[in-house]
Amino acid sequence: MPETYLVTGGAGFVGSHLVLALLARGDRVVVLDDLSTGHAAAVPEGALLVRGRIGDREALARAFAHGPFRAVFHFAALSLVGESMREPYRYMAENAREGLALIEAAVAHGVRRFVLSSTAALFAAPGTIPIPEEEPVDPGSPYGESKAWLERALLWAERIHGLRSAALRYFNAAGADPGGRLGEDHRPETHLIPRVLDAAAGRGPPLTVFGDDYPTPDGTCIRDYIHVADLAEAHLLAVEALADRSVRYNLGNGTGYSVREVIAAAERVTGRAVPHVIGPRRAGDPPVLVASSRRIREELGWTPRHPDLETIIAHAWAWRQAHPDGYGREEAALCGGPDRR
Repeated sequence: MPETYLVTGGAGFVGSHLVLALLARGDRVVVLDDLSTGHAAAVPEGALLVRGRIGDREALARAFAHGPFRAVFHFAALSLVGESMREPYRYMAENAREGLALIEAAVAHGVRRFVLSSTAALFAAPGTIPIPEEEPVDPGSPYGESKAWLERALLWAERIHGLRSAALRYFNAAGADPGGRLGEDHRPETHLIPRVLDAAAGRGPPLTVFGDDYPTPDGTCIRDYIHVADLAEAHLLAVEALADRSVRYNLGNGTGYSVREVIAAAERVTGRAVPHVIGPRRAGDPPVLVASSRRIREELGWTPRHPDLETIIAHAWAWRQAHPDGYGREEAALCGGPDRR
């Protein structure tokens, strides 16, 4: 039977792919997004877009008026690790304040399930690789700290109000909808794979590799890349798990790739060279972040459908080739009031 869901940040990269997955199974979706980093054109047709900040009580009221909601999926947040190192108090205050406002509204409107987009930035210097859920939380940036706070807030929301929650700590979301309907369009772009592809296409400057003196085989950082469609599937499974308990899962493929390996894979996929230069390390970047997804695989049966790095890059490349301006052209065609279907 179709259900109704609220997705904050549903005009963003991962959020829009979840909205697409919910609509594909026949559910009703309300998106709350202020479009500061997301795109109205990324909200799939059939979802209702309510424009506003989650910290704005009036916007929350407009969104929750379209309920009742079976669950809230929370993606909206400031999310740049490097920027959080320069603006720590803004990140910690804004992410915590607005996230708490959303949790409070969910409780007030009788929502019983809440899925938080959390992060691998909870783990600054993990002692175990791949990183299991039992690894002590030790954020390496104010961004990671703000997510840790929200995870703690959700534990209290369950203890006091019975709001069950899933915290999905995913690593590096990448790729694009395999059907070509959605992709990644950040402005400015900070994620590695789209920056690599823009350099290969000549649409961006040479890639800057931030440090080549890390204690890794080739000196560059190693990260775990997970296809955005596989992330969306994990969210669908997690919300069902909340029927009887709260859950915390690390989400990745369990395989790490260095920056140099990503560059080489992109060159194979595109058939083009990736111009790049070596720059200094970025503050807050650990040498290796690779997830153990054993728990969600065993408990919920989650299996990535697109685990191969070249497949992830190929889907991202296809979308960027078809949308050289990102969502720019579709965005320009949109008009109307604060909310739209």
